[in-house]
Amino acid sequence: METHRPTMSCILLFVVAAAAAGSRLATTTASSDGSGWSKGTATFYGGGDASGTMGGACGYGNLHWSGYGTDTAALSSALFNDGAACGECYLVECDCGASQWCLPGKSVTVTATNLCPPNHALSGDDGGWCNPPRRHFDMAQPAWLQIAQYKGGIVPVLYRRTPCVKQGGVRFTMSGSNYFVLVLITNVAGSGSVKAVWVKGSSTDRMPMSRNWGANWQSHAGLVGQALTFGVTSTDGHTVVVPDVAPSWWKFGQSFSSGVQFSN
Repeated sequence: METHRPTMSCILLFVVAAAAAGSRLATTTASSDGSGWSKGTATFYGGGDASGTMGGACGYGNLHWSGYGTDTAALSSALFNDGAACGECYLVECDCGASQWCLPGKSVTVTATNLCPPNHALSGDDGGWCNPPRRHFDMAQPAWLQIAQYKGGIVPVLYRRTPCVKQGGVRFTMSGSNYFVLVLITNVAGSGSVKAVWVKGSSTDRMPMSRNWGANWQSHAGLVGQALTFGVTSTDGHTVVVPDVAPSWWKFGQSFSSGVQFSN
């Protein structure tokens, strides 16, 4: 198998690259060269202002308010992992050895904020870019334009996980009802994604929470009127404990930012 290593110069003959691009775009499985880089493909969505990327399958809502901005991507299901990848950061560059539409020497760090669902009515080589087992990034248009030309449509990329850099602490947004609490966890640095959460009320014992969808974690205990402490474990195995981040007077719809953060 040919090994692809990303370069920051990409001095190439585009005529030769274009001839090879078709077969490489058809690749459906990721490969690594031993340095953590893998092969995938990328398209874009959401318009020039990325307004069409707000919301999404991670539940982050307004991506400007939640701190993710426009350098974001919807992941194919092979990468999304049923929401476990929400918040992960990826360094992505166009594989300019395989496409004439790349911007040589350019890369962008994107955050996973959405799912690009499969389209089984189309072939994975012809429109069904997010069909399993393809590793695909449907990027916000402003992010895409940092690595490729608009008219490229779809390009091969090289990508790897990279630490997420965040300002401020982990944020908790409360929703639910008197007998059901749903907590959206955002602004997670380090791995960016969350593996496990527990909650302890000022009048209740510590109890595990479960992923409801995306970055939303649930508890079926009655926690209204209690100060809440959360323990959050990232997907790289680090845990932060945030004592009493939600005071006893918290209300549904409120957000609370901790003074605790994972290492960037």
